[in-house]
Amino acid sequence: MDAVSAKAAPAVQRTSLAIILAVSASHLLNDLMQFLLPALYPLLKDAYGLDYMQIGLITLAQQMTASILQPLVGYYTDKHPMPYALAASMLFALAGIMLIATANSFGLLVLAAMIGGVGSAIFHPEASRVARLASGGKLGFAQSLFQVGGNLGTSIGPLAAAYFLLPRGQASTAWFAIVAVTALVILTAVGRWYAAHQRAHSGKAVLKAAQQILSRRRLTVAFLVIGALLLSKYVYISSITSYYSFFLIEKFGLTAQEAQLYLFLFLGAIAAGTFIGGPVGDRFGRLTVIWCSIVGALPFTLLLPHMNLFGTAAVSVLVGLILSSAFSAIVVYAQELVPGKVGMVAGFVFGFAFGVGAIGAAVLGALADRIGIVAVFGLCGFLPFLGFLTIFLPRHAELHRAG
Repeated sequence: MDAVSAKAAPAVQRTSLAIILAVSASHLLNDLMQFLLPALYPLLKDAYGLDYMQIGLITLAQQMTASILQPLVGYYTDKHPMPYALAASMLFALAGIMLIATANSFGLLVLAAMIGGVGSAIFHPEASRVARLASGGKLGFAQSLFQVGGNLGTSIGPLAAAYFLLPRGQASTAWFAIVAVTALVILTAVGRWYAAHQRAHSGKAVLKAAQQILSRRRLTVAFLVIGALLLSKYVYISSITSYYSFFLIEKFGLTAQEAQLYLFLFLGAIAAGTFIGGPVGDRFGRLTVIWCSIVGALPFTLLLPHMNLFGTAAVSVLVGLILSSAFSAIVVYAQELVPGKVGMVAGFVFGFAFGVGAIGAAVLGALADRIGIVAVFGLCGFLPFLGFLTIFLPRHAELHRAG
């Protein structure tokens, strides 16, 4: 190691936890901004005469933009690191917020959703990479801490809707430009750390990537199973995020503001479950967490549509807590399947999760127009059955055997 590298490396190590906390805080701010549009759905539905399918299409536009671009961003930055891409992602978020505040038609709402989706596509794979670089080997912990920031941002969204957006109207979204600028400042500092990290390691011999152990066929099966697991998790979560307020209003006669508070409970439970899942995966294994998370949520997702209001709230918290614990484990597990492709794999996992959730939201919206939102929630309760496909994933011994 040369003198510059020797001097820089300890500084990088000392600031690693601060960097993970910074990208987690930025994830909170990013996902808070991403949730502003869904938080406005009850207001927009009445203001523009939208049906459930149109609401689903807005979600589809936002999430599919992020879904398609994220693996491409990750693939490119695996080969060509871009330390300041994270800061650039906030410029798209800022533009999306301002368009949401001023949009006066369904078409402009879709455009706003797509612009926000571009920002999200740039942010997630790069922020996940930075969290991994700063992890010090505690991969599950780092991914959980990073991911829980996003979950907290999403869970704060209903509170912002109930106490700020819904009482003040669509134009009040513009105030959240302050959030975008704050995230821009934080991510500029993270970019400087990332650039310093690159310089500190540029004089070192590049370590050879871990050898690919699994056959192409085995790898294909593994990623198909991961896709099915993400489908079960994110279509269900998308149904809650987009339609839980309408479910509570229709079934229990709540106001839009009251319904947002129940949504906050569910999303807060997701944040807690995400944070717990990573360290548990580091200790007991990724597959253990994946099994317990998705299959473990099944009894509660089946119960939820049949409970009274208190029971619905209590069961939704359990569903959020259990179902969310798998995500960090899935990200790290998928990165272990394809050594050396950290950004691309993170982009695939985040992108597929967003995409399948978006498609699910659109399909569920169209279905809700036909059979009612309460019936749709009954059908969604069966999604965690897909968790039993975990049996087809490679075990630890197979994944790490000597090549």
